[in-house]
Amino acid sequence: MLAMLIRPLRALWLALLVTLLLAACASTPLQPVALTPGASTRAELADTPFFPDDSHFCGPAALATSLSAVGLAITPAQLVGQVFLPGREGTLQIEMLSGARRQGAVAMVIPGTLTALKQEIDAGHPVVVLQNLGLSWAPSWHYAVVVGYDLERELLLLRSGPMRRQEMTLRTFGHTWQRSQYWAFVALPPGRLPASVAEPDATRALVAFERNAKPAAAVTAYRAALQRWPHNATLAMGLGNALYGAGDLPAAAQVFRDAAVTHRLAAAYNNLARILLQQGHVAEARQAAARGLVLAGPLHATLLDTLRDIEAISQPGS
Repeated sequence: MLAMLIRPLRALWLALLVTLLLAACASTPLQPVALTPGASTRAELADTPFFPDDSHFCGPAALATSLSAVGLAITPAQLVGQVFLPGREGTLQIEMLSGARRQGAVAMVIPGTLTALKQEIDAGHPVVVLQNLGLSWAPSWHYAVVVGYDLERELLLLRSGPMRRQEMTLRTFGHTWQRSQYWAFVALPPGRLPASVAEPDATRALVAFERNAKPAAAVTAYRAALQRWPHNATLAMGLGNALYGAGDLPAAAQVFRDAAVTHRLAAAYNNLARILLQQGHVAEARQAAARGLVLAGPLHATLLDTLRDIEAISQPGS
């Protein structure tokens, strides 16, 4: 019952996130980099791999560049069947993100600002960006990877198509990037986070990563995120789910217990009760379910089902 229950609860959290995050971002002029005293004005990730491409496969090439740069070695040819859509002669943004996740990476959309790009390069993270190199009425969509900047010369450095080290002025880059509403993402191994990512984007990305990740990888990813955002209830629920999936029932129970008390979540009380029942702690399970029932709201029927299962097990001869 627990494994069946946790997945719908995760979907409930995701639905809430989608409702909050669906507002479309308006295209505004690209803002200059916000420099702090003593901040670097140039940097380059010169060791970033390069996969030259002069075809429609810029998506696989950019994704392979990003993944290989952080130790997840793969070639564009291995990614074509996963992310390239022949009917569109290209790759959609959602395919880029899901393709990274299929390779074991946590893919997160970052703020569409030059400051965010600088933060990621300074942290050693190449950034995949979507540009329109054509016109608004005749688009030529293209994925490239930002690997450096030179603010004194007002340049960005990119792995782009057949060019290993393309120098593009900030002005030109801003125009081409604006047409994608400044879309960019970073793909990293579980346990590492983009330097600039916003909490809602990170949360949504981790929920998506957990769906297809091995439980141990999801545990690592959630724990890293909770170090940065310790009061995030969705991340706490995700960590509990992942620990349960990994078979660590005591740790999962503790996470749900903490989430139940800290956030007053009926879902956390319910999952805690299910785990305690599975461990044979019937009295504690009954207590957790009863506390959850007080907060149940739309989960009222779910908590009642849990209590019925607890009572059935506790009956003599059952």
